[in-house]
Amino acid sequence: MINRRNRPAITEGSQLLTFTRRAMVVGGFQGLLGAALAGRMAYISIAENERYKTLSESNRVQLRLIPPRRGWIVDRAGLPIAINRSDFRVDLIPDRLKEPDRIIAELTRLLDLPQDEVERIREELKHAAGYQPVPVAENLPFEKYAAVTIRQPELPGVAPLRSFSRFYPDGAAVAHLVGYVGTPNQEEYKKENKAPLLITPGFKIGKEGVEKTMEPRLRGQPGAQRVEVTAGGKLVRQLTTVPDKSGGVLPLTIDAGLQTFAARRLGEESGSVVVLDCWTGDILALASMPAYDPNSFTDGISRNEWKMLSQDERKPLLNKALNGLYPPGSTFKPMVAMALLQAGIDPKAHVNCPGGFQLGNRFFRCLGRHGSMTMHTAIARSCNTYFYAMGRRAGIDIISAMGKSLGFGEKFDIPVVSQNYGTMPSAPWKKARYERSAKLVERPDWTESDTLNTSIGQGFVIVNPLQLAVMAGRVASGRDIQPNLIHRKRPPAVALPYPKEHFDTVRAGMWEVVNGAGTAGRSKLELPGIEMGGKTGTAQVRRITGGQRGQSGAWKYRDHGLFVCFAPTANPRYACSVVIEHGMGGSRAAAPVAKDVLTYLFDKPKALAALATFEEQWGGTLAERMERRAQSWLAAAKAEKEARAAAAGAGT
Repeated sequence: MINRRNRPAITEGSQLLTFTRRAMVVGGFQGLLGAALAGRMAYISIAENERYKTLSESNRVQLRLIPPRRGWIVDRAGLPIAINRSDFRVDLIPDRLKEPDRIIAELTRLLDLPQDEVERIREELKHAAGYQPVPVAENLPFEKYAAVTIRQPELPGVAPLRSFSRFYPDGAAVAHLVGYVGTPNQEEYKKENKAPLLITPGFKIGKEGVEKTMEPRLRGQPGAQRVEVTAGGKLVRQLTTVPDKSGGVLPLTIDAGLQTFAARRLGEESGSVVVLDCWTGDILALASMPAYDPNSFTDGISRNEWKMLSQDERKPLLNKALNGLYPPGSTFKPMVAMALLQAGIDPKAHVNCPGGFQLGNRFFRCLGRHGSMTMHTAIARSCNTYFYAMGRRAGIDIISAMGKSLGFGEKFDIPVVSQNYGTMPSAPWKKARYERSAKLVERPDWTESDTLNTSIGQGFVIVNPLQLAVMAGRVASGRDIQPNLIHRKRPPAVALPYPKEHFDTVRAGMWEVVNGAGTAGRSKLELPGIEMGGKTGTAQVRRITGGQRGQSGAWKYRDHGLFVCFAPTANPRYACSVVIEHGMGGSRAAAPVAKDVLTYLFDKPKALAALATFEEQWGGTLAERMERRAQSWLAAAKAEKEARAAAAGAGT
């Protein structure tokens, strides 16, 4: 039985006391919790105010970079060569692209994109990195730009943009000179430590030519823009803007009018024209044709256009003025004549030309039977026999040294992506080059046959057109001119360490080439009081035997035509080289071009009138002929594709 007597009685007072104690404990706990919450709220609202304000702001405000406008490239007189113009464009941002197939199909419909452009976009998307923009279309009319803009909420990853694009007013005429710009690729993005600017839609960098080599000067500094956007990224309003800073203007030594004229005057030929200032070495023209249109590359070249350019046997992607290498042929003879004079050979000494020169059991042929020749007449009539005989007497050492002194084998300090500087051979060079590769030549040591071939610009000698122009300029001026491409005031170059009489002798022979009984009489300048001195050259493309010459057959096997010149002969100011690939002769193909180019420098209206006549015969302007050639190639490619498809269908 439970004893109830010892249990305390439960009264109303005791119950009240128990409740009060419990309430105090719970109340104290609630008070502590409330104080903690209040303290945390105070900390967040006061101490962490800026942090959370920033986080909140970022949910609706974005900072967008503004690509800087590139600096203009201008000629020596300030005329534009590369400029910027406002345009409308559409890009794709890979990281924001959710349904690429649907979006590309919609853009194809809205922008009327051709199939090859669609294929390019898909291919570039595969290799794009994150936010690296993939260009869809540039230079759009406002209507198409607006059509994409109003549908942007339905097209995630599509970035319509109003920006500035690069424009080259003279198109293909300046392509190899200035190059072009393009969207940075993945390697370029990583090379610059993944700088956000490089993946900003509309931003482009130099890819070739001066645009690439002078990138730091031309790029400028980006601006920035704070904008308010919706959760879906749609622009609500612009808040603040820091404008971009344009790149610096880049003045070149080029004469823009002369550059364009030279490129147009080359017509349908494959070749180059280089013009220098004989006093300073400034490059006035550096034309290489055929070429591409840099505006096409800037906008994004199609697969078909790239295929057409890369398959053309005339190599429009090659800068022939700097990277084309050729045997100089007889244009080498003025330099050899300088070497002969330096060796002490009397310029009035006679050499009989019976049609060639006998060395042992081999007969080295001349271009004719010239009879008795002096240095003057040998230059004028391009007598190989004279240079065989006198070159052998002087020896390769002095010829090689003179060649290097006048610019052959030299790599010039100019802002270009690349230049092939060829070979000015010597006995040590041949030994080093062929001693371990004896199978490539009969003998790795230097022979007299090598000297004879070198004396007429054949054999191991290869040069580029810029070197030919430098040689002509140094002979014409007697100065050690160095080619320049960036325009600034320069004093005349220093004199070369050779007697004035030597230069006078060689220049007199070159005067005879054009104005007397020489090989380029038909290219005499038709300008009162102004005469041109020059030297023609024909360079073999392949080894020929017997009486054969590369004057016929397939285009790629024909001889090259070369010409070097200067004017006026009384006081030389300009030097020029012209190379016509497979032109079959300097007097036939190259000298007439040089004549018109120098005429432009002294009488522009006369030169332009002659050019208009030529372009009418060729079938239109440079741009018109390029467009016609492109359409013809595309039609042929389409027909070939259809024929292959038909053949495949018939086979099944």
